[in-house]
Amino acid sequence: MLLLLALPTAALGQKSSYTKANRSKSGRVKTVTVNNLPGYDTRWFHPGFFVGVNGSRYRLEHSQTYVNNLQNGQGISANAKFSPGFAVGFIGDARLTDYLSIRFTPGVSFLTRQVEFKKIGSVADSIVDQDISFTQLDLPLLFKLKSERRRNTRVYLVGGVRPSINVGTRRRDPVSSQLKVGNSDFSIEYGVGLDLFYPFFKFAPELRFSHGLPNMLQPGNDVYTNSFQRVRSSTVTLYLNFE
Repeated sequence: MLLLLALPTAALGQKSSYTKANRSKSGRVKTVTVNNLPGYDTRWFHPGFFVGVNGSRYRLEHSQTYVNNLQNGQGISANAKFSPGFAVGFIGDARLTDYLSIRFTPGVSFLTRQVEFKKIGSVADSIVDQDISFTQLDLPLLFKLKSERRRNTRVYLVGGVRPSINVGTRRRDPVSSQLKVGNSDFSIEYGVGLDLFYPFFKFAPELRFSHGLPNMLQPGNDVYTNSFQRVRSSTVTLYLNFE
């Protein structure tokens, strides 16, 4: 009876790892190699999930009005600031070849982007931060180019596009939310990661860069909006992938 109960466990162990011993001529074991998840790459689809931490800011292109005001000693100066956030989501990875797969990683990002404004010739107390905090639905479609697997590790590159939609602004302070931006974005993404194979799952830390393409600035008559002619997004994210 105990033998019958042990059979499924033994079978699972054989699927999750493969052990190979290298022996000397005398028969003594020199090294032991354990290859986890030996059949992982032969499956056509791998589901998973991720969590991530990010730093995000706007890339600013100032307007001629902004330049003219600075030259005349009037107006305000503007600087984009990096702000932290985090993301969670799911992974769907489909195998194309031995070294290439396509990934769809829908998720939700909680972002904050700040622009610091300061009146020219004024004291530090006159600094005004335009703070835009929102929840963003991300729909990245990426290609993953993988290296040869070395025992239980493998490096890879990812690249693709990420459409994004703002699904909710988390804070609306009339003083710090006068700078208006759009509710959608489209970014180019690229990054590098490391696959680490464990007996029952694969863990992959991944660093990814995202650069928005469209101008997100919305028309307005306030001094903050008139300071720019283009506002684009920029984000750096460290993902922890579990598949």
